Amino acid sequence: MFVMLFWIFLAFKSRKLSRYSRPLTIFLIVSLAIASGGVVSAQLTQNPAPLNAITSLPPATVGDPTPANPPLLTAVAEPSNLGDFVRDNTALLQLGKALFWDMQLGSDGIQSCASCHFHAGADNRSKNQISPGLLASLKDITFQVGGSPNYQLTAADFPFHKLADPNDRTSTVLSDVNDVASSQGVFNSVLVATIPGQAVDNVISTPDPDGFQINGINVRRVEPRNAPTVVNAIFNKLQFWDGRAKETFNGVNGNGAADLNAKVFIASGLTQLTQVSISLNNSSIASLVTGPPLSPFEMSADGRTLPEIGAKFLRRRGQKLKRLRPLGKQIVHLQDSVLGAFSRFPNKGLSIGAYDRLIMKAFKPQWWRSKSIIQVESDGTITILPGALASNTGGSLTTDESLATDAAITTDAAITTDAAASINALATTSDSEEKVVLAANQFTLRDWNFSLFAGLAMQKYMSTLVSNQTPFDKFQAGDVNALTTQEKNGLTLFVNSTATGGANCNVCHSIPEFTMGSVRRTAGIASTDSGNPLINNFANGFIPNYGVRPGSEDPGAGNFTTSRFKIPGLRNIALSAPYMHNGGMATLEQVVDFYNRGRGDDGGAGVAPLNLNTQQKADLVAFMRTGLTDQRVLLEKAPFDHPQLFIPNGHPGNQFSVTPSGNTNGTPTATDQLVEIPAVGSNGITTPRPNFLD
Repeated sequence: MFVMLFWIFLAFKSRKLSRYSRPLTIFLIVSLAIASGGVVSAQLTQNPAPLNAITSLPPATVGDPTPANPPLLTAVAEPSNLGDFVRDNTALLQLGKALFWDMQLGSDGIQSCASCHFHAGADNRSKNQISPGLLASLKDITFQVGGSPNYQLTAADFPFHKLADPNDRTSTVLSDVNDVASSQGVFNSVLVATIPGQAVDNVISTPDPDGFQINGINVRRVEPRNAPTVVNAIFNKLQFWDGRAKETFNGVNGNGAADLNAKVFIASGLTQLTQVSISLNNSSIASLVTGPPLSPFEMSADGRTLPEIGAKFLRRRGQKLKRLRPLGKQIVHLQDSVLGAFSRFPNKGLSIGAYDRLIMKAFKPQWWRSKSIIQVESDGTITILPGALASNTGGSLTTDESLATDAAITTDAAITTDAAASINALATTSDSEEKVVLAANQFTLRDWNFSLFAGLAMQKYMSTLVSNQTPFDKFQAGDVNALTTQEKNGLTLFVNSTATGGANCNVCHSIPEFTMGSVRRTAGIASTDSGNPLINNFANGFIPNYGVRPGSEDPGAGNFTTSRFKIPGLRNIALSAPYMHNGGMATLEQVVDFYNRGRGDDGGAGVAPLNLNTQQKADLVAFMRTGLTDQRVLLEKAPFDHPQLFIPNGHPGNQFSVTPSGNTNGTPTATDQLVEIPAVGSNGITTPRPNFLD
């Protein structure tokens, strides 16, 4: 570098540089000086003021011994034994994103995981989004907001606890309701059967027992808790408001290591299957994924199992029925950051012919390849039928040389490429079970282990949904101009205790994850530890009786006396209204008012008011609204781009009248009103989509 600078000096002195070259030369000198740490460089200091003097401090933990000096946001490590299951992380990501957005995953062929998480990872719909007090100690199925389901919410409905003076919790209560603003899911129904290769399950529509009916017509049910964002969910040690999705994934359900009966099958050779317990750390999202596809509120007819979903997706009944093409009801943008190479635009779906191809590419063969059948008996016991697939496929599995050893398929060149043709080629051999005809109680290995595949794949996808490019992140890294003066004032309030004139926010919403319940802070603590400290120790991110609603209405992770709820992160909080576990606040201003008056909406004693003035409240809101918003999330740029989606947005009519759909499978259901969310490529959109009630 010294030699280069000396040469430039001589060139200047000898006038060998033209007057057009000199500006470029000066630029090179400055750049070299900066790169070498020279005097021209403006040194960036991490955690500039006020982050260098935080007084609103969470309790120190083993994972966070010095909360006064917060680190920059750091990625959560992948499960330490992920390589025991996965052989191609690119295919795993492709499988995860496709499954997350695929409408065929729901029993109705409409509800996907994304149906409640399509707007900054959350849900901005406002019609048919009210659930009554279903989780209360005395269950309440009356609709206090709007009088009936299918109501169109308005700004005047919020907050759900209205006071004459929002700054005084002891002022006159103008209204108070126990309803929840959440997300609509499926119609009430009971499963008859999933049909391989068919998006819509065979179900019987039954009268809704929880009040989701208008004049005897079922409407879509609404979840009893507000749907949180999935963006940045990878940082949560536990998932869901009540933490029921555990940090250890057992491959089957959300109960983690506590469920000793949760087992998957592994193949030894082509005919021997063995049930095994597995455990993957840092995998609460995988645990989460096993819940909604089976929920009779969110995505499923009552009684469905994950192996039945596997059978629906991974094979077809006979040669004449079509398989389920990934995203077969939706357009994928040609520039989708993950799936664009497989787009069939303007046609729907991926050029990958079936999900089994992606599973075969992503996962090691012992988790999906076998000639044996798993049969579930009427009493729930399991019988293995060794080699039974060979007889069901005319013996082709027995004679196919490609199945002789695991090495044959592991080293196949098709495994090493991302081209759709090579992925589709994986199913041209008798490894594919598309043509297998099985009884309803019989499953292939890949059917049975669908929970494992879906959990790890969707976790891989959601682990990429990290919004670490906010103005705050740039400011914390040392760019003191990344926040406006008002945002800095708001940050100062955020990180200071009430004793030092602040709002004391950072105790619960600890920087940089903006939650105490992060993987980082709770390092070394497990759900199976004595006393369940992840939930019962405040330092780990669950807060008791925090004053939004009485514990008798929803115990969360606690009980009807001491409710406990997970402290959510705040990144992109401006985009994820409504707020709180009951969705009872529509704006950040209402949230700040709640804390400023000392909480206490539950009728309890509350805490000392913050006594912020009007300007201070506006500053705090400004910091959260713009300082914590990642423009990539706002504009749906990669990795927040997505396929097309059609979402139910209530039903034609209102809370007094709906139109029947004409279904013939039992109780009448209302006609759907679907809204299209267009496919977006990696470059995102130019105009942000409206937020809740905008």
